Amino acid sequence: MTENSFSKTSSAKKTPPPSFVKLAMKNMVRKGSQSLFHFGLTAIGFIGFILVIAALGRPNLPQ
Repeated sequence: MTENSFSKTSSAKKTPPPSFVKLAMKNMVRKGSQSLFHFGLTAIGFIGFILVIAALGRPNLPQ
């Protein structure tokens, strides 16, 4: 096997692109506190949404 043919076969094996989860984790580490702030806002918004839906859907029991 010549040196030229070996380099062609090794260059043909490319690593797959990183997954979306890995890219998101990398961005989260890079941005730091901004990501935590946005996560906190999302969590508070979701909990608020669930509480509003629970309040609107509460059954009225006769007394």
